[in-house]
Amino acid sequence: MTSRVPLSVLDLAPITHGSTATEAIRRAVDLARAAEDWGYRRYWLAEHHFVAVASSSTPTLIALVAAATERIRVGSAAVQLGHHRPASVVEAFGTIDALYPGRLDLGLGRSGQRRAEALSVVASGGRVTEPRPEQWVDGLLIPEPFPIEQLLGSPRLATMTRALEFEGARHQDFADAVDDVLDLLGGRYAIDDLDVRAVPGENADIEVWIFGSSKGQSAAVAGANGLPFVANYHVSPSTVLEAVEAYRSAFRPTARLTQPHVVVSADVVVAEDDATATHLASTYGHWVYDIRSGHGASEYRDPATAQPLTEQQKRVVDDRVRTQFVGSPATVAERLETLARVTGADELVITSVTHDFEDRKQSHRLLAQEWGLRPKPGP
Repeated sequence: MTSRVPLSVLDLAPITHGSTATEAIRRAVDLARAAEDWGYRRYWLAEHHFVAVASSSTPTLIALVAAATERIRVGSAAVQLGHHRPASVVEAFGTIDALYPGRLDLGLGRSGQRRAEALSVVASGGRVTEPRPEQWVDGLLIPEPFPIEQLLGSPRLATMTRALEFEGARHQDFADAVDDVLDLLGGRYAIDDLDVRAVPGENADIEVWIFGSSKGQSAAVAGANGLPFVANYHVSPSTVLEAVEAYRSAFRPTARLTQPHVVVSADVVVAEDDATATHLASTYGHWVYDIRSGHGASEYRDPATAQPLTEQQKRVVDDRVRTQFVGSPATVAERLETLARVTGADELVITSVTHDFEDRKQSHRLLAQEWGLRPKPGP
C-alpha cells in the first residue's frame, strides 16, 4: 500500500432523532477515545448554535475530550471570531492547555463577518455566488456552487445571529482578530501602548489554524501569517481548489511554518459494503436540506422511517449529496486518495454522521483500518 496522508476526525456532536444533547456529548467523548485508539491524528469539534448539534460550547467540549484522551490532538473547527473576542478565546484555550499542553489546535473562522459582508452585497443589488458549470478535475467532482443568497434572507438565521451578538456590535475585521489572537498567545498584545496579558493563554503551546471555504480573506490571512489552512470540501465543494490555490499563493514562511500546510475536509459514510453505506447515508440530504432552507441542522433522521426527498428538495442538496464519499472501505479510501491528490492536501479530516451511533463508530473504524492508521505511542 502506498503512503497515505494523515487522517483526522471532525465532529459536530450531532443529535439524532429520538436522542438528546446529553447523549450527543457522551457520544462525542466516546468517539474521541475510539479515534485515538484507531490512530486518527486529530479530533476537531465544530461550533454551531441553536440547532440539533451539541458542540455549541466548543472550548468546554474540547476540554472534556482532552480529559478523556491521552495522545490525540484536540481542537476547534472552528471558533467563529464573529461571535467571540480574541481575548476570551485565548483565555479559554490557555486554560485547557494548562492541563493538556501541546495537544490543542485552535481553529479560527470568520462566519459572522462573512455573513454580514454577504448581506451588504445582496442589499446593494450584488451577487455573492459566482455561477460556474460543474466540472471533474482528475477524478474529483467540483460541482456548480450553491447560491448562498437563498439562505441569507432566512428569518431564523437572523434571529440566531441576534442571540449571539451584542446589539449594535461591530464585527472586528477577521485579519485584525487573528493578529490579536497571535499577539495574545505570543505576549505582544497592547492597547494604547499598555501591555495586556492573557492569563492563562500567553505562551500556551497551541497551534493556530485558519478555516476557509473560498479564495477570500480566510485563505489570504492564513497565508500571510504563515498558518496552516483547512479547506472545506464537505461544506463548499465548488470552491475548494481556488481556496487552496489562494492560500498557497499568499503563503509567507514563518518560524512556525516554513511551507504551506493544507488540510481538506470530506463527509463520509463507510460500511461493510456499498449498499449498506448508501442506506445509512440516505438521510444526509434531508439534513442538508434543513440547513439550506434556513431551519438549521435538524435531528438526524432514521433511514428506516424518513420519507424520501422531493425532486425540488433533491436539487437544493445535489452538490453536497454527490460529493459525500459513501461506500465500502475500499470505495471511500479510493475517493479520499483522489481528493488528497487533486488538492495536494497534507492531511485529510473526515466527518461522518449516521442515525445510529454504532454505525457511525463503525464508519470511522472501518476507514481507519482501510487507511492503514496506527495508534500513536503513549506519552
